[in-house]
Amino acid sequence: MTIDERLDRLVERHQALALSVELLQSTVHQQSTNIDKLISALKIDGENIAALARIAEAHERRLTDLEG
Repeated sequence: MTIDERLDRLVERHQALALSVELLQSTVHQQSTNIDKLISALKIDGENIAALARIAEAHERRLTDLEG
């Protein structure tokens, strides 16, 4: 294998790696965006669950007061 052939192979590998890195970067960015959206949704769900827990406690107190 000549030096020119080796250089050509290295250039091809470099281009392939550069393309792979670009695709990976795009994928990571998309996943990061999706994770941010999921975190926001989980925060909202947590707030809603806490609100439902407060409502359940209030109803439980009312029932206890009615019974006793």
